[in-house]
This record gives sequence, C-alpha cells and structure tokens, in this order.
Amino acid sequence: MSRATIILAEDHPPIAEQMRHLLAEAFDVLAVVGHGEALVKAATRLHPDVVVTDISMPGMDGMQAARELISERPTLAIVFVTVHDDPALVRKALDIGRGYVLKASAGEELVVAVQSVLNGGSFVSPSLGPIDGMS
Repeated sequence: MSRATIILAEDHPPIAEQMRHLLAEAFDVLAVVGHGEALVKAATRLHPDVVVTDISMPGMDGMQAARELISERPTLAIVFVTVHDDPALVRKALDIGRGYVLKASAGEELVVAVQSVLNGGSFVSPSLGPIDGMS
C-alpha cells in the first residue's frame, strides 16, 4: 500500500524541519515550503493527498492559500497547524480545512490529525475544548 503524500507549509525552518521529520515517519513529504504562494504552486504541481499548513506566514497566509487550493480541488484534505487558539479563528479555518492542530501539541497530534482527515474525518486539538458551532 502506498503512503499518503503531504506538502508542508511552515515559515520557520527549525519548526518546519521538526514537522517534516514527524510526518515523514508515516507519510511521504513531497515538499516543504515557507509561504502561501509557494504552497499553491507546489500543491498544484505535485497533487498531494494532504496539505499541512501554518496559518500565519509572510505574503499569502495559510488560510488564503488553502482557499485557493480548495477552489481547484474541493476534496483536498487540509490540516492547519498553528499557535493560534482563538475559537473564532478555529471556526474560520475549519470552514476551509478539516484539521486544526496547535503547534504546542503537534508532536502528539499532527500524525493523528492527518490520518483522521485522510479517512474523511476531522481533527481539532483537544486542548482547545469544545468550539461553539462545531460538532
């Protein structure tokens, strides 16, 4: 069975490398990029199964890039990984993607989140608690 493919977007190289290493244990990481424009180009060219993206990046942010990608490929699985724990931002992100992982818990949760969205589910870091309007 072939492994699912991922593109990772993260603008801080040490964090990007940690996440790449973590994801590479379970998935094929096709590319690691540092901003939204590069994410859109890489995903359009490489057709990953999943995009894992930071929200806050220079230039085009992760949510804008994800919106562009979803407009082209509505079934593309998107997992946001971020430091932001604002419930309004979580709701906004989950209108676009199906996963929301806090960086503080990415070591324990990121692979599980990606597996969940690949299987058609969703994932929100449990430490965020219940998000109003989300099931």
